[in-house]
Amino acid sequence: MTVTLEELRSSIDNIDNAIVAMLAERFKVTNKVGHYKAENNLPAQDVGREQQQYERMQALAFQYGLDPEFAQHFLSVIVTQVVENHKEIAQEVARS
Repeated sequence: MTVTLEELRSSIDNIDNAIVAMLAERFKVTNKVGHYKAENNLPAQDVGREQQQYERMQALAFQYGLDPEFAQHFLSVIVTQVVENHKEIAQEVARS
């Protein structure tokens, strides 16, 4: 059975939808972490945790046959945004 270009693109669109939905959920949880950190006077960035996540991402990339450098770059973009969000949350909490 031959798959059409439209069917392949439809699959890609469905995967993209799932990726965006999961990212939105991830940021909801990391924002809760940001509030916890702000309320408990913890720093916005946790370099040790980040290193664990990079190592975990590399292992997952190998497991799923994904380029580990790409996976780590992808995580880097996410971590950068999370840390920025945590800083903003800390400022909001400090003002209230």
